[in-house]
Amino acid sequence: MTAAGIARLAGVGRAAVSNWRRRHADFPKPVGGTDTSPSFALAEVERWLRGQGKLSEVPLRERVWQQLAGHPAGPVTALLHAGCGLLLVHDRHTDWLRLSAVSDAHLARQLPDALDAVLTPRFGKPRRTRAVPVPATPDLLPSVPLLRSAAELAAELGAHKAYEFLLGRHLDANPRQYTLTPQGPAELMAELAGPARSVLDPACGTGALLRAAAGAPGQQLYGQDSAADLAALTALRLALGSDAPATVRTAAADTLRADAHPDVAVDAVLCHPPFNDRNWGHDELSYDARWEYGLPARTESELAWVQHALARLRDGGTAVLLMPPAAASRRSGRRIRADLLRRGALRAVIALPPGAAPPYNLPLHVWVLRRPGPGVPAAPEALLVEAAGATAAADGRHPDPRHPESRHTDGRDPRAWPPVQDAVLDAYRRFERHGTLAEIPGFALSVPVLDLLDDEVDLAPARRLPPRAAGGGAKELRAVRDRLGETLRLTADLTPPRAAPATPDTARWPLTTVGELARAGHLVIHTGGGVGAPGVPVLTDHDVLTGAPPAVPAAPHDDTALSVRPEQPVLTEPGDVVVPVSGTAAARVVDGATAGAALGRGLALLRPDPAALDPWFLAGFLRGTANTRQASSYASTSARLDVRRLQLPRLPPERQRGYGERFRALAAFEDALRLAGRLGEQLVRGMYDGLTDGSVAPGEPVAPGEPD
Repeated sequence: MTAAGIARLAGVGRAAVSNWRRRHADFPKPVGGTDTSPSFALAEVERWLRGQGKLSEVPLRERVWQQLAGHPAGPVTALLHAGCGLLLVHDRHTDWLRLSAVSDAHLARQLPDALDAVLTPRFGKPRRTRAVPVPATPDLLPSVPLLRSAAELAAELGAHKAYEFLLGRHLDANPRQYTLTPQGPAELMAELAGPARSVLDPACGTGALLRAAAGAPGQQLYGQDSAADLAALTALRLALGSDAPATVRTAAADTLRADAHPDVAVDAVLCHPPFNDRNWGHDELSYDARWEYGLPARTESELAWVQHALARLRDGGTAVLLMPPAAASRRSGRRIRADLLRRGALRAVIALPPGAAPPYNLPLHVWVLRRPGPGVPAAPEALLVEAAGATAAADGRHPDPRHPESRHTDGRDPRAWPPVQDAVLDAYRRFERHGTLAEIPGFALSVPVLDLLDDEVDLAPARRLPPRAAGGGAKELRAVRDRLGETLRLTADLTPPRAAPATPDTARWPLTTVGELARAGHLVIHTGGGVGAPGVPVLTDHDVLTGAPPAVPAAPHDDTALSVRPEQPVLTEPGDVVVPVSGTAAARVVDGATAGAALGRGLALLRPDPAALDPWFLAGFLRGTANTRQASSYASTSARLDVRRLQLPRLPPERQRGYGERFRALAAFEDALRLAGRLGEQLVRGMYDGLTDGSVAPGEPVAPGEPD
């Protein structure tokens, strides 16, 4: 295990682990890794931590993960072995109990045949040619302790959740090695494809799209990826996660050059293809039969994937692909786009909000296609959707920036995604039902195919859907202006009085720390876990920094987000003080409106004894810049706050309350300033948009109280 793993195990920062190595001669010596990133033996670390009183017991999840991460054959091989073992536990639990009652060496000799008996019905083919290989006996012996621990974890969580936990930790630890499709866009793409008895993902990666489409009894799931380990991990993930019996077939090969499913005709194709691939096979595939709509240019690899998807559909089948925005407008692809439109293959182009899927800096597009054929009528119109306007499209952007509907639509915010998905699906289903869709300003419209067949064949929704005015029109702008005036008057009333110089004795206050107060029983410290029960709002570090209310999170928005949590959530109570641990000088006192929310990740909660500590006094002194600086530790790119080192003066309760009232007034002034800033920004942006799009006249502004 690495120093980061030791820190996670002991619940400290990495700097603490470095200090232990320097100060304690008996700290375990590295057993591998490099000088800058050494690795240590889990058993030795566990004994040392327990001997120092820093650890009572290693959580089972952490033990299994460290066994996997430190596997001598590498974490990917360990994941494959663990997945095969968990499938044996899931499908033939009694066989596993019988097998596991022997020594490790004997179990390693028996496992290949036992695993083969489980994998062959699931994935077909003989042992040596299957996408999920059963390794030779010597290869399994180092994995036996991992398999035993994984089976123990499966008894606690279930085999599926145990594997999702291990896979998720591996993907989190190696974010640059994998291109992940977040859960929100994956579910949207599966819903756009509709119910399907057979689904193919020709670039399956870690299996997010196939997992989103799985669920129908008797379903056939096909996947292919150029990376053999990803094809195998996807197969195991689908087999363990399918509630209904399903046929899973994955293959490892370059899809465009070596299609593993040339004779398959499926109901739906879901695909997140690699972007900007100049080496996709343009020269050797020039005369391939899949290019029904034209040979893609060397720079148009995405259009090769589009035609591959159409070639693997049955007549009338649906393909949904995640595409870069340039594919909708590049001149080199205009002839293929035109032919897709003429023949009725391209049904919709949906522009997602920026940040919905990697690369996060681009507003990616979703293309919905249907394979033409006998009995499949050609569509005279195509649907264009600009999903960044989904929130405003519902019923107009709310004039109050604190209102949830006014939240900026950002694909990386899980709370902003459900309105996007609901609005897109509603527009698409209405378009499918009627063959046309009346324009939803700034959000969606259906365009006659003939209107799209110009010289450019530009399918970017933004070209034909100008954004809706930020303020929502003249009436909404007047409401924003009125509210801004009220807020500015309130801000003026809350402006602090002139600062008076402090007396000399204030510099000689006796100081204490949060850690000392906790040891004395004057407050309790909790750390955030990030997830509460369904329907429970979560207070995030962003909420604390911006003064926003906690919100109920959507379903996990990431392909690796799991329902496996090591501890119960901490729920806030009135009078709690919440502090971000990111090293930012901020603190928030929980009031009645915020109470009951789950404490999010990256937050520390201090619960003071009201007889000893005034919460506003505590929060105010914790916000001091110098206080935060001295209690922070710094890595190369980030800072972390050690809450226990934060200082505050020892004052009697009556003196605390005087400071507390002043800090409470400052917090109210700060909230008013924030609201005024948001309202002012909305008014300015809305006026610019309204004046430029003609929805607002350039005359004198309407005074508050005048009739519309």
